[in-house]
Amino acid sequence: MSEDIRKKLAIEHKRLDEINAFLLNSDNKLINNLLSLVEKYGGPEEINRKAKESAKIENLMARLKDKNSPHLKDIEWLIEQRDKGAFITIEEYRKKVLGDKANNMTFNEDFAVTLEISACQYFSFFMEQVRQALEKKELVPGRFIRVRCMKEQEEDNDLLAMTAAMQIIGATWCETLDTKGTDGSNVHLGGPETITGYFGGVGQPNDHPIKWVDEFLYYYTNYGVKQVLNMNPGTILLSYLMHKLGIDIEFKISVYMGNDNPYSTFWTLMAARLFSRADGSTSLIGFNFSNSVNNTTIEFSGEIRKSLGLDDYVRFEHHILETWKSIVIQPYDRREELIKISSKVKNISAKHEGGEIEIEKKREHPSDILEYFLPKDDINKADLMPALTRNYLDKHDAINNTARALTENGLSFIAAPNLHHRRG
Repeated sequence: MSEDIRKKLAIEHKRLDEINAFLLNSDNKLINNLLSLVEKYGGPEEINRKAKESAKIENLMARLKDKNSPHLKDIEWLIEQRDKGAFITIEEYRKKVLGDKANNMTFNEDFAVTLEISACQYFSFFMEQVRQALEKKELVPGRFIRVRCMKEQEEDNDLLAMTAAMQIIGATWCETLDTKGTDGSNVHLGGPETITGYFGGVGQPNDHPIKWVDEFLYYYTNYGVKQVLNMNPGTILLSYLMHKLGIDIEFKISVYMGNDNPYSTFWTLMAARLFSRADGSTSLIGFNFSNSVNNTTIEFSGEIRKSLGLDDYVRFEHHILETWKSIVIQPYDRREELIKISSKVKNISAKHEGGEIEIEKKREHPSDILEYFLPKDDINKADLMPALTRNYLDKHDAINNTARALTENGLSFIAAPNLHHRRG
């Protein structure tokens, strides 16, 4: 292959100068709109200060107490169980799975797979999960994805409780803001009957990216919600810019974004690197592939990520199981592929959006991703909460099956750090 041809791909410095000139132009209304919002909330340092104060456990608990929330007792119970070391440790778990064989095995923690569950819609789901894990000596995942309406969970104090709980167990978690296509921002789209209109992350048109920033800054400063779902190129760019300005936002890219090949991976990670801070950090901390990717794509993507110095910053999030209805053709099970790839590509999370295939197909009410968007009142009127709770616990069971499979193959994982990653 001629190297003369390859050299033509080099980006000229003057092109970067043009981009910088556009960003730094004081007449640039697009950037001015962002800066005005940042100024409205007090500037980067004040925004981060408010967020840290709002996220403190003692402040979250005080707010739950002021609201006379029943969640407060659950939070206090969780702290008590954590502090007395009631949950199974990783060492104990490995012996439970492997017996004495575990004493002679070495697990490479550099390639530990994060156990991830989605979507933890209600605090009640979480409490059912941790109580079951405690009783049955199971693992609580190290990462939670949430897709519940923000305003709704703000009203019933689930947002306060979940924000506290995630910090107590040491898990990472991601919220989904209300400013998105399903909020009516795209007047031509109306839900499942117009689903093809949402392909490629459509749904935050015109001035909605700035509204999305406004919503993020509200929940960041008032609740300490740091990490949010992202699925639109405009809000992704604004998240890069906010981080560059000094706001400690983090985001993960949704499966709906459609990153399904190494070239799309390069495009996304290239932008993350271009707008990274001087220390190399980026606001992009989670990268959800499309369900169609295979292990070769993930390996190529790992090479791209490594070459751009983003291995430790950007987690690859891969669906191992999906909801039974409304998102993929079933059966969909990527666990065997995970076992093969997890020793080759670091910083991967195993995302469980559904239960085991043999369980789901026998359920009277199997999991359905469209139910993520149902208002709580509609769920209660239809008496769906018990079924949705069961669906969520099926995902919890699947996560523990994945942890077992990883352990049996001498592979490591990350469960809730403050509960499990300690010495017994």
